Amino acid sequence: MAGLVGLALGLASVVWNQVAFGVVAGAMALVAGVATFRLVALLRNAHRAIGELSAKVIELETTVEEEVGKRADLELQLANRIQLTATRKATQADALTDSVTGLFSEGYFTVALDARISAARRNLKPVAVVLIEVIEGLNAGLPRPADPVKVAKSITSTIREADTACRLMDGGFALVLEDTSENGAIWTVERIRRALAANDPGLTLWAGVACYPAHGFSTEEILDRADLALDMAREWRQDRIEVASAE
Repeated sequence: MAGLVGLALGLASVVWNQVAFGVVAGAMALVAGVATFRLVALLRNAHRAIGELSAKVIELETTVEEEVGKRADLELQLANRIQLTATRKATQADALTDSVTGLFSEGYFTVALDARISAARRNLKPVAVVLIEVIEGLNAGLPRPADPVKVAKSITSTIREADTACRLMDGGFALVLEDTSENGAIWTVERIRRALAANDPGLTLWAGVACYPAHGFSTEEILDRADLALDMAREWRQDRIEVASAE
């Protein structure tokens, strides 16, 4: 409107030779120019803001898709672990001890874990389950299981008499820690790791920790959570202790 009025006044000043009309026309033209500049600036800012919001929306959609994918993967892994636990119980050996390390066997481990969780439920005390895998040669690109006797000695020299140490059929190790929360279990594993590193710094320890009742209320649930935590620890190319998720 300012531009149109300025144009009309400019024409009038030319037709009637009125200087005042020319001055007013110039002022109106200036107002129109400033208004146009501000409008263009506002449009640019709005366009930039829309672009930023669109980028944030796309980022949020990508994050949601990734989280949904991770949750589906975890649920699938948990289902596989439940199946593995059922198979392991059906095929476990009858021997109470492992012939190589002298630790309790996997068959004894599952029975002991059932008993400890039942006692913890009555006494309202926590129980921690730790699954451990120790390998050597990881940094050289030739990973292989560590000497089970060395690992067993480090474990037995660290845990208490009330705790239970077992060797599993897959070559890993399992601990049942009496009246122990997840922080206590982490500290126990850390002491085992230090004992191993003192004698052989080339070893790598992975551990998964799950506790009753923080991560489950049944033997199967606790063991499956510990298995899943151990899988997460294996993703690291260094010593790693992972605690199970409560979900």
